[in-house]
Amino acid sequence: MKIGFIGSGSWGTALAQVCCDNGHDALIWGKSLDEIVDISIYHQNERYFPKIRLHEKIRATHDIKELTDREILVLSVVADAIEPVCEMLNSVLNKPVIIVNVAKGFHPVSHKRLSVVIKETLKPHLFKDVVSLIGPSHAEEVIVRLLTSVNAVCENETFASIVQGSFSNNYFRVYRSTDVIGAEIGVGVKNIIAIASGILSGLGLGDNARAALMTRGLAEMSGFGVAMGGKPETYLGLTGVGDLIVTCTSHHSRNYQAGLQIGRANSAKPFWDSNTKTVEGVKAAKAIYQEAIKLNISMPITEQVYRVLYENVSPQEAVKTLMSRDLKPEFTL
Repeated sequence: MKIGFIGSGSWGTALAQVCCDNGHDALIWGKSLDEIVDISIYHQNERYFPKIRLHEKIRATHDIKELTDREILVLSVVADAIEPVCEMLNSVLNKPVIIVNVAKGFHPVSHKRLSVVIKETLKPHLFKDVVSLIGPSHAEEVIVRLLTSVNAVCENETFASIVQGSFSNNYFRVYRSTDVIGAEIGVGVKNIIAIASGILSGLGLGDNARAALMTRGLAEMSGFGVAMGGKPETYLGLTGVGDLIVTCTSHHSRNYQAGLQIGRANSAKPFWDSNTKTVEGVKAAKAIYQEAIKLNISMPITEQVYRVLYENVSPQEAVKTLMSRDLKPEFTL
């Protein structure tokens, strides 16, 4: 099968290698000529994976038109780039393809889920359906073929099955689900909780605090997701508790690392002054906090992360606020 990847970053490169391992024709499109040359000629992507040699059949191009013969197109870009990428594809695609989204987050202005953004931006005759390939996964581990399981999520199970079969192998196992709402909300909200997890570590508050945070964060995630139409059981799966665990505990997580910096400084200011990376949870905190207010949904952890990031509340004060809330039964927010 011919599979194209929009984006020559870490995740697009890792997934392209998965496809090459499975015998597919994988072609990456990227903006950086240095990365294109590095992948195609030297079989590496030194910027993201120093000293790692890639599968020799991975190819890369700077010409987006070379992707017009692909059967599957993987959008391996950050959430903010989804809309402009789809607008670009509108001008080059000439046949319907299966679109695979691997970003986790929400539209920065409308706060819509990313599959909705894709379907509303791409011309209807250019895509068969949108499948979200999401779950607990770090590119740094997939690129060296460490065991990983994710979820192919689509309301149409036929297309989910095609993506599942295309990417699955002996180190990368793909499940499938039809709960698009629940899954996409889960992998977006967990980034907010991961920032909070990093903050706790930065404050030196220990494992007990992190366990409590992740548990209450899961309750917060599922409460919001079910209110939006997701299924409760989704939050016990890979796009719920699975992604929450890996993002809240791994040193590979940008969201955790951002929180760690904020916690150590007891302020978000050093993060804002120095950060150059995309940290999806930062924008997700604003989007979900604002949506929760509109819908009158209690999300105390999300609220405090928002206040630390955008209202200059210190992490120590945010923790104090959470710990002094009115006492209540466990299974309430």
